[in-house]
Amino acid sequence: MIWISILIVFNFKPLSLRIMSNILFSINNGVGKIVLNRPDVLNSFNLAMAKEMQAALDDCAASPNVRSVLITGEGRAFSAGQDLAAANEPGVEILEIVKEQYNPIILKLRQLEKPVVCAVNGVAAGAGANIAFACDIVLAASSASFIQAFSKIGLIPDSGGTFFLPRLIGLQRATALMMLGDRVTAQQAMEYGMIYKVHPDESLMAEAEKMALQLASMPTKGLGYTKRLLNASLSHNLNEQLLMEGEMQAAAAKTYDHKEGVNAFLEKRKPVFKGE
Repeated sequence: MIWISILIVFNFKPLSLRIMSNILFSINNGVGKIVLNRPDVLNSFNLAMAKEMQAALDDCAASPNVRSVLITGEGRAFSAGQDLAAANEPGVEILEIVKEQYNPIILKLRQLEKPVVCAVNGVAAGAGANIAFACDIVLAASSASFIQAFSKIGLIPDSGGTFFLPRLIGLQRATALMMLGDRVTAQQAMEYGMIYKVHPDESLMAEAEKMALQLASMPTKGLGYTKRLLNASLSHNLNEQLLMEGEMQAAAAKTYDHKEGVNAFLEKRKPVFKGE
């Protein structure tokens, strides 16, 4: 992997670009951008692309220069899920694909205590759809669609699909979509509660980048604590969640950004948060 650092002369803000064969990864203005880059196969995953995405997520977690993350796909698809040709190579076991490729991606997305925006630019099928649902805020192009394609080939939903989708849209609807494999339009996905917003195709990336930049300028330490609480709420009872909220609120109150927010309010100025 090669790192290239470029200084943007007109605003003196650094841009870092990691060049990989299947993923494009850049850091600019606090946003770590991950682009799935196998457009000739609708950004379907093979082992190499999965490992590169895992590495990019690790970089986002480790780098203080990354305060939010934006994930999208190159070309006309977000991701068609698993590359079936790769899955059917001699000696390849489906259990190893799930354990080595997808489970680490889902866990890294949820454990990353920085906001993750997903811009679904086209079809999101199978694992591709479920990776999107594991992100924090999902935007979609009006032409995008979502499909739990697993039942079409005799498989079951993986990549956290059976965990996240019922929690997003309810057990009844999730069951039907997973068993029937119905295609869901972007507009339907928004109405069902699968995703946050739909934008015209031509403005999706501008809107997604605007949101990622907005999040990167916010008190991201506190946003990370919020994400930790949301993760915990999936298994906590009310008392456990209230106790953890108190702990996280106490931690948030000790951050630089909380003090800056209070001072800015009292001084009637715009706060300048550092994510600290």
